Amino acid sequence: MLSFQISIFKAGNHFHFSMFRNLLLVFVFLPFFFSCKSKKVSLNENPNPGISDFIDAFPQISLPYEITDDLLADDQNDSFFVNYKTFTKFFPDSILIRHFGKMAKPKIYLLGKSQAGKNEYYLFFNAINSEKRMVFLSCFTKEKKFSAARVLFAQQDEGYHAVATLDAKYTLIITHQHKNSAGELLYKKDDYIYNDAGKFMFILTESNDPSQKNLAVINPIDTLPHKRPLSGDYLQDKRNFISVRDLKDVSRFIFFIHFEKDNGDCKGELKGTAKFINAYTAQYHSGSNDPCGIQFSFKDNNVFIRETSACGSHRDIKCLFEGSYKKKKELKKKSSKKSK
Repeated sequence: MLSFQISIFKAGNHFHFSMFRNLLLVFVFLPFFFSCKSKKVSLNENPNPGISDFIDAFPQISLPYEITDDLLADDQNDSFFVNYKTFTKFFPDSILIRHFGKMAKPKIYLLGKSQAGKNEYYLFFNAINSEKRMVFLSCFTKEKKFSAARVLFAQQDEGYHAVATLDAKYTLIITHQHKNSAGELLYKKDDYIYNDAGKFMFILTESNDPSQKNLAVINPIDTLPHKRPLSGDYLQDKRNFISVRDLKDVSRFIFFIHFEKDNGDCKGELKGTAKFINAYTAQYHSGSNDPCGIQFSFKDNNVFIRETSACGSHRDIKCLFEGSYKKKKELKKKSSKKSK
């Protein structure tokens, strides 16, 4: 009887020891098991990455965010490399073909991302091959669909320098700098915003470079139709004007304003769509990321404009969108009469 109890005791001890050993093994290897399961799979190793996987692969950035051309001279971070096939699953290949050619397949490196609240995603990346190195900014809609992309700068020649900044209001600022023969630092700064039409819209340029002072002003809507009574060009002079062009919706028009005050030291430029609130008054309001507002008042072949809310991202700080502009007379085309 005693030997039977001892056997049971030994068997019980063996059972408890086996249980303890098994539990110990579970606790030792359980974290390792889950770490293996939760290890993030590389975007390039994922056989079928989705758009969410792609956007998540970009490192998060905080604004304002600045990139300089020094980045292109450095070795790239292979942790953020994405192969061409994966990249062009989410981007039109025409973006890279336009700059690198049809046969080239540059290496892509993801630089950073920022989401404008619950709206669009701003994605920075660079593209590199043996001949070219470029930095890009792209926008994806809040539904995570590609919308727009533009080159920020390419690798600069010696003596030239480029910087791109996305500020807290999501204004894109691209600055090019170089020194002249006298050692003076010259710059040209161009500002853009992503607009409601899904494009990076040029809004303002500024420069202390004498070679930039008298360049012709490019009117981006010059060739659009202007057949309605209030449409046309309104001028103060060739560098201070407002162009008004037709849209299919007769209650709206597209406009382009360019002005230069104080001998060119204070400039403003804006393109947008305004809506009539009565027969001779129209208003422009920018999108959610830009407070700019302008009122147009048409009378006796003149248009008067004034800012109704701050348009500081479209002009220099010392001057406003305001003033009166006179409508340019259209030259009537002579009709040729057929001889009978």
